[in-house]
Amino acid sequence: MPPAPSPSPSPVEAPSGKTAGTENFPVGSILIAKRLRPHVATFYAFARAIDDIGDAPELSADEKIARLDGFEAALTGRDTTTPGYAKAHAMRDSLRATGVPDQHGVELIAAFKQDAVQSRYADWDDLMGYCRLSAAPVGRYLIDLHGGSRDGYGPSDALCAALQVINHLQDCQDDYRTLDRVYLPQDWMGAAGARVADLDAPAATPALRRVLDQCLDGCRTLMREADALPAGCLDRRLGLESAVIVDVAHTLIGHLSRQDPLSGRVKLSKGQAAVCALRGVARGLIRR
Repeated sequence: MPPAPSPSPSPVEAPSGKTAGTENFPVGSILIAKRLRPHVATFYAFARAIDDIGDAPELSADEKIARLDGFEAALTGRDTTTPGYAKAHAMRDSLRATGVPDQHGVELIAAFKQDAVQSRYADWDDLMGYCRLSAAPVGRYLIDLHGGSRDGYGPSDALCAALQVINHLQDCQDDYRTLDRVYLPQDWMGAAGARVADLDAPAATPALRRVLDQCLDGCRTLMREADALPAGCLDRRLGLESAVIVDVAHTLIGHLSRQDPLSGRVKLSKGQAAVCALRGVARGLIRR
């Protein structure tokens, strides 16, 4: 049986107002098999709840970790009754129904605990280590839910890491202003002569622009591996969904290379998103 509708926010949560509609990528679109969409929705609701706790500026680090510990206990079955963790209970039921392991959710929780205590990243490898926990589990969950991939997790991990860095670049000013959190590699910042305070300016300095472009180069490298994901998915419909997301990622990288995220939010218009969807599906069909 499909999982029940996602529970409303509880007092344990810290809703940000973000929804599936505000993400860069489609979440459980019509390309996903109808029988699996409720499970994807349950996973998204769980991930959104724990992400919002990690990003809540009004919560102390200790309070964030305590709440996330509660979500982990509910997800793994150590707590099966506390109503404040209803989204984790629903996720546990969904995992039991589908046979997907809880490891992906546990790793996401670890990422948001890390967000509670770490606000700077020394270098690209340090940032990729964070993305392995904060982004890769999303793709791994979807691959497991859909029966696997011929290529393992590699291309999915690469796509998810690229999407995470793209999001970091889109939100770099807001993350700094509201959370004093900077995901830009500090060694690249130092080498370029960029200062963290540059993120508070109305436009990127030439030094900060060099760091942003370096991050985009890193994303392009990741996307060379990610391009193989659609053809590797065993489930045809997930292959088409991932082809759309791959196209979205390439398009956003192009936008960020030409636009300044400090001057305004860099995002796709509805028309551009529709073009990505059509182009992605077409390419996905051809490559399969």
